[in-house]
Amino acid sequence: MTLASKAAWQLIQLLENKEITSVDIMQSVLSEIDRNEKDIQAYLMIKDSKDLIEEAELIDKKRFADEPLGSLAGIPIAIKDNISTRDIPTTCGSRILGNYTPIYNASIVEKILQADGIIIGKTNMDEFAMGSSTENSAFRPTKNPKNLNTVPGGSSGGSAAAVASNECIIAIGSDTGGSIRQPAAFCGVVGIKPTYGLVSRYGLVAYASSLDQIGPLAKDVRDSVLMTQIISGYDSKDSTSIKTEVPDYLSYIDENKKMTIGVPEEFFGDGINDSIKKSVKNAIQLMKDRGHEVISVNFPYAEYAIPAYYIIASAEASSNLARYDGCRYGFRANGVKDIKSLFTETRHKGFGKEVKRRIMLGTYVLSSGYYDAYYSKAAKIRNLIAEDLSSSFKKCDVLMHPSTPTPAFELKENVDDPLAMYMQDIFTVTANLAGMPAMSIPCGQVNGLPIGIHIIANKLNESNLFLAAAQLEQILHESDQWKLEHRK
Repeated sequence: MTLASKAAWQLIQLLENKEITSVDIMQSVLSEIDRNEKDIQAYLMIKDSKDLIEEAELIDKKRFADEPLGSLAGIPIAIKDNISTRDIPTTCGSRILGNYTPIYNASIVEKILQADGIIIGKTNMDEFAMGSSTENSAFRPTKNPKNLNTVPGGSSGGSAAAVASNECIIAIGSDTGGSIRQPAAFCGVVGIKPTYGLVSRYGLVAYASSLDQIGPLAKDVRDSVLMTQIISGYDSKDSTSIKTEVPDYLSYIDENKKMTIGVPEEFFGDGINDSIKKSVKNAIQLMKDRGHEVISVNFPYAEYAIPAYYIIASAEASSNLARYDGCRYGFRANGVKDIKSLFTETRHKGFGKEVKRRIMLGTYVLSSGYYDAYYSKAAKIRNLIAEDLSSSFKKCDVLMHPSTPTPAFELKENVDDPLAMYMQDIFTVTANLAGMPAMSIPCGQVNGLPIGIHIIANKLNESNLFLAAAQLEQILHESDQWKLEHRK
């Protein structure tokens, strides 16, 4: 087992005991990048290896001099390329920002640096986070490390692939409708979308501002909790940031509390891979066998979640992406005769097909005569879905169901079928619409490909979310079926 394949909490223990150095970790990660990156293409930009080694050496000097260090000291972290990094390109996977380098760090980047984490590079993504396969990147597709013929999911596919291939220890992604949790399921890693407002969005390039949230992708639950702890907290630079005290999440995950688990019957119906249904139901049964209570819950508005989500997200995208006009920053079309042509040509050449599709859809549903017919109804459905979820938590502590309807699909399989791509979010969008925390953890395999189980908790109740995930992860690792599927 290489150092790069270990979880951050394990490496931190070794570092604190001075059994290894930060340089040892960085060299191991860089070795994995040299071995895997040409096939996987998880990154859009990787910092110079000499600079990374120097950063690790500086951490080691401080450690051996017994100087104060942050909780991520020496741990290599990858950042999704829609999160601002000072003096490091931030393209959002789009040609329209192909030459953009921010002059400031996102708030979560500052928190990682304050914790002495080492940012290793920027990961690939669907353009402006619009997609479920990372095939919408303007630069190149990323491949799933578990099977190079399949997609890693999206839009945070590069982050998930980097963690799964040991090309970083932890990665940061963003999640608007499932963009952390779906790729986590496809790549066999853990992904969290925290409560909306718990993690600052300052420095996250906006797609749909009322839905976007930043969260970690990690090798196990403990690492994901560790990173959530670090990046959470109030930020005056983000008007949607919640003024709340962040609990010590790590203190909760070793508890042995018995929980009530709600199982939404609507999320086990038609259109879901039968093997995924079986694996997820088996996982829930294992929790029941350990003394947890399992009850059925109903979401009568679940079938409207996807259309409501895509109307709201596209409407917000049409507004947020209006700033990319060739006047202020980013790509500018050449040879234009007037300002109208500048706008038109810049956006036509700079945006990809999927981004243009969503901008047009969003503009349409906000236009005169159609606002009430589409956007207003979607907003009402959003409220009903949020009420459904809230009422379910009067009966249970968490909800559990599949993360995705299928395992990872083949490259190019759905690239010309946007509706099939949109349906990948069928189980994840509800948490975004309601602003609730949710995560995906590995739950077995189907035909050799990882699948995930999705867990949702009530707003600002990450403690229940993490406790349920930690207990389920342990139970799965102890189960005979898990050992069989994950044998070396």
